[in-house]
Amino acid sequence: MAGSACLLGALMVPAAAQDSTEDRREVHSVLRKMQASAQKLNYSGTFVYQQANQIRTSRITHVLDARNELEKLEILDGQPREYVRKNDEVMCYLPESKTLQVEKNVTQEVFPALLTSNAHALPDSYSIKKAELSRVAGIDCQTYSLEPRDASRYGYRLCVERDSGLLLRAQTLNPKNEVIEQIAFTQLTIGDIDKQRVKPTFQNTAQWQVENLTVQSNINSGWVVKSLPAGFRKIREMKRLIPASATAKSSDANAAKAHQVIQMIFSDGLAAISVFIEPDSDNRTEGSLQQGAMTIMGKRHAEYWLTVVGEVPASAIRQVMNSIEFKPR
Repeated sequence: MAGSACLLGALMVPAAAQDSTEDRREVHSVLRKMQASAQKLNYSGTFVYQQANQIRTSRITHVLDARNELEKLEILDGQPREYVRKNDEVMCYLPESKTLQVEKNVTQEVFPALLTSNAHALPDSYSIKKAELSRVAGIDCQTYSLEPRDASRYGYRLCVERDSGLLLRAQTLNPKNEVIEQIAFTQLTIGDIDKQRVKPTFQNTAQWQVENLTVQSNINSGWVVKSLPAGFRKIREMKRLIPASATAKSSDANAAKAHQVIQMIFSDGLAAISVFIEPDSDNRTEGSLQQGAMTIMGKRHAEYWLTVVGEVPASAIRQVMNSIEFKPR
């Protein structure tokens, strides 16, 4: 009897609603596969990141070795840099200054791992539809269109390898459906990757300066954002060290000193907004800058300097900036 009632209920649901439920199930399946493939597959490839008129080329190698996730990211343009990650610890090699920066308790945020822990909520913020078949780096892929449900985020086109679910290309679209930012593999190997390829290129680092960038993770500093764009939630808050070497060329004497900064990261599952809170210095000018999909805004708050950065429209950055408060416990 109960089974008959369930069947009757299903038959009474409009066909469009049934399709919507099926589509939503498929979308959730694709999102889960994208997240899992970036973490569990062995792959190595070269990708290009284009933001406005800037282009950067990088090479990534990712290997799962027993329970350890190993990853090496090489920046191929400009000054050589190399990031080697083992699980949640990243070591950044800067050969020009003979500096080794160490950061702990980090999450995988490098392409092709663009989705965050709340990616399951993406259908609440985007209308996600299967689009055309395509090819990226000579590999067949399925394109998915993510149309924003409000003006607080951009649209996306994601091209996913059909068998593994690995993300091959991500394009960010403005309201006119124009590509304003994209990242894509130009060469990719999936499967049999030599584990030696994730070892750092720079072996003789005994005399290098070591900078520990992670001061404290998973903190609750008392700073809050009272008004977030719909769909965004805080996924991390930490206290980090900004080393003097990173700002040594600044004419601002205060900025040139090593200092601590609080960072809060908010995400809707794909787009991210970061809030940085640090001691104020006199030579800074309030204002905003936009390049491609990235908006950066800086503002004073009593004796602090606030910076909000995100690949979202300026209105969303402004909403966050104007609602930052300190609430001592």
